[in-house]
Amino acid sequence: IGMGCGQTSRVDALKQAILKARHFKFNVKGAVMASDAFFPFPDCVEIAYEAGVAAVIQPGGSIKDNLSIDFCNDHDLPMVLTGFRHFKH
Repeated sequence: IGMGCGQTSRVDALKQAILKARHFKFNVKGAVMASDAFFPFPDCVEIAYEAGVAAVIQPGGSIKDNLSIDFCNDHDLPMVLTGFRHFKH
C-alpha cells in the first residue's frame, strides 16, 4: 500500500511509505510491513508499530537482530525472519 523505494535510510523509506499510503487513503492499521533488508536497529519496527502495522517480514541477519526481535516480542508484533537477503550491493 506504500513503498519507500530509493531511500538510503530505512527510517526515511518507512516514513515515506506510510505517508504515501495515507495520501492515497490507505489505512496502514493491520497492514504487514515487508523489507528487503535487515533492520540494524529497532527504530523501523517501533515506527511501524506506532503506525498500526500488524506484522513484519524481513530477512534478518543484523548483529543487532535481537533489538528488533525484543521490541516485537514485548509489543506482540509478529515478525518473520526469512534468512534470505533480497538484494546485493
